[in-house]
Amino acid sequence: MIMLDALGPAFALMLVLEGLAPLLSPRSWRGAMRRATDLADGQIRFFGLVSIVLGTLLFWLLA
Repeated sequence: MIMLDALGPAFALMLVLEGLAPLLSPRSWRGAMRRATDLADGQIRFFGLVSIVLGTLLFWLLA
C-alpha cells in the first residue's frame, strides 16, 4: 500500500516534466511532434518498449 501512496506524486512530477518542453521551447517541441508523426508504427512501438523497460529498471533500482 505504501507504493500506491507515491503514485499520485509520481504522476504529478511526470506531468510537470512533460510540460517543460512545450513551455520553454514550443517551436522545437512542435517540430519534434511533427517528426514523431512520420515514424513507422514499429519505431513507435520500439520507443514504447524501451521506455517501459527503462522505467521498470529505474523503478526497481529506486524502490
